[in-house]
Amino acid sequence: MRRTLLAAAAAAIGAGLVSCGSSNSSGTSSASSATSSAAPAAGCSNSVVQKDLYAKDVLTVATDKPAYPPWFIADNPANGKGYESAVAYAVAAQLGFKHAQVKWVQEPFNDSYAPGPKKFDFDINEISYSPQRAQAVTFSQSYYDVQQALVALKGAPIVTRHSPAQLKKYVFGDQIGTTSLAFINGHIQPTSPPRIFTTLNGVKQAMQAHQIAALITDTPTAQYISSSEIKGSVMVGQFPSTGEHFGLLLAKGDPLVTCVNKALATLKNNGTLAALQKKYLQIYLRVQAIQP
Repeated sequence: MRRTLLAAAAAAIGAGLVSCGSSNSSGTSSASSATSSAAPAAGCSNSVVQKDLYAKDVLTVATDKPAYPPWFIADNPANGKGYESAVAYAVAAQLGFKHAQVKWVQEPFNDSYAPGPKKFDFDINEISYSPQRAQAVTFSQSYYDVQQALVALKGAPIVTRHSPAQLKKYVFGDQIGTTSLAFINGHIQPTSPPRIFTTLNGVKQAMQAHQIAALITDTPTAQYISSSEIKGSVMVGQFPSTGEHFGLLLAKGDPLVTCVNKALATLKNNGTLAALQKKYLQIYLRVQAIQP
């Protein structure tokens, strides 16, 4: 799901997120220390992965533009700041790439999981795995487990009345093709079909115009919408995990996924992913739970 931000607001939240990392005695964050000392994954050295690269000696990484907090900071994927930027560079280090050997390219979110060849090695852009998408592309293992959250205008009935039975009575809205829309249909199962929009902006505008009762999106996005985008809105709570997760997206059948998965496994086992989540996503780990 994509968000539209004002540049000043993005810079402000970016600065706040950067400042929340824990520091060690040398003044660098524990997450940065973990990634900078990473060694190539066993059996997946830089020379081994060369044959599978889109461009020789370069790891080509895609994301959409603008690139939003907390996944990226200051709309600059190449600065290594923000959760997804930091994860990309941590994976690159595991594969033996230096920071300067990572090249970022733009790929619109809705194009990323379309069938066909790709002009990148992997795309990192809050793309949730789904069996339908996996028919056209290859996904890595999870680098972030996703929960969906509910956003509504303050004072709306759904803010205080959101039991599972009550949720079924509301009209929701969401962006076409998203896992959030699938969550509404598959888990809330409202009596009225949700309204579908081509963009998340359309969903937000419909909520502000009181055309829908609420929207649902991943928790970090929901928090940003309610705190920085839609004045007078609130994140009501987040739903239990359904196993949804973000994966790095590769071309269908790309053999590089084997080494990417080894890199992610190492980063999970050595605590790097947990450290980066604590640094950039801590605020989203303490959200009220609600039931669909």
